[in-house]
Amino acid sequence: MAELSIAEIAQHVGGELAGDPDRVIRGAAPLDGAGPGDLSFLSGGRYLPQLASTGAGAVLVPRSLNLDPPENVSLVRVDDPYVALARILPLLYPAAPEPPGIHPTAIIAEGAEIGAEVRIEAYAVLGAGVGLGDGVRIGAHAVLGDGCAVGAGSIIHAHATLFAGTRVGERCTIHSGARLGSDGFRFVFFDGGHQKVPHAGVCVIGDDVEVGANTTIDRGSIGDTNIGSGTKIDNLVQIGHNVQIGRHVLLVAQVGISGSTVVGDGAVLGGQVGTNPHVTIGAGARVGGRSGVTADIAPGLTVSGNPARPHRESMRAQASVFGLPKVVERLKALEAAVFGRGGARAREGGGSAD
Repeated sequence: MAELSIAEIAQHVGGELAGDPDRVIRGAAPLDGAGPGDLSFLSGGRYLPQLASTGAGAVLVPRSLNLDPPENVSLVRVDDPYVALARILPLLYPAAPEPPGIHPTAIIAEGAEIGAEVRIEAYAVLGAGVGLGDGVRIGAHAVLGDGCAVGAGSIIHAHATLFAGTRVGERCTIHSGARLGSDGFRFVFFDGGHQKVPHAGVCVIGDDVEVGANTTIDRGSIGDTNIGSGTKIDNLVQIGHNVQIGRHVLLVAQVGISGSTVVGDGAVLGGQVGTNPHVTIGAGARVGGRSGVTADIAPGLTVSGNPARPHRESMRAQASVFGLPKVVERLKALEAAVFGRGGARAREGGGSAD
């Protein structure tokens, strides 16, 4: 861990400091577990009671709350504490250096092109024609099939697999257990059984993409599966063949995207969302967790439920399904029986109980 003064923290995040500028911060911790050498953060009013009792040396707080510092605690007022914390954590916890080099147990086929300052760890396998850009890191037991390409500065963690022809852009992170470029699930019934349809396309990952652990992205059947630059994919996500994901999309854990679906730039799919094949989710759309997308979603629309529909409409539908209108009517009838005509108004003095 590194050390920063609170004044240095405030300067780095463009914050307004209230408190001791010289106190040294050595780590980060939640409000209820922080000590005098820790930086913490307050994201909203819900945690104000913890701020009053925290032992943190400094706390990142929203400017909008206009808070005064508790005793022995410095405040750094910022526009967004989450953003400020994301800027500070790499300074407090710098990544351990990983010297470049190729482990003697790595298996590298002839014709592989390896850039400068590359690190290839134990038992990694690189097929024929693999290309690695400068500064790439390949973890232990990772497998890159023939013709794979990985852009400069990207990290392929241990036990990840890139099937033949997969292309990964620059500054990407592929976590352990991810499988990129595997065959999609496409079969045609003839000659008495389900016959596999060959896949001629590949999986193409843009720049600055993160793919979570044990996520699977299928190759294209005819044409490629594409993941746009800046997109972040959580653990345990399934993306089918020929899917087109735009730029800066967020896919939360256990999302399942069926083949040939299109997801526009900046869309967000909550946990366990599932889609039908061949649907289009417009740019900037928001899909609530556990929703089932059965039809196209317009750009910028927020939807939820199964089938997914505009969020307000979905909430009304759920209320109807669970019988809430009937519950309200029964409550009104009960009030009338107990308090007489006028219900609750009679109880409050707005009607006669006689």
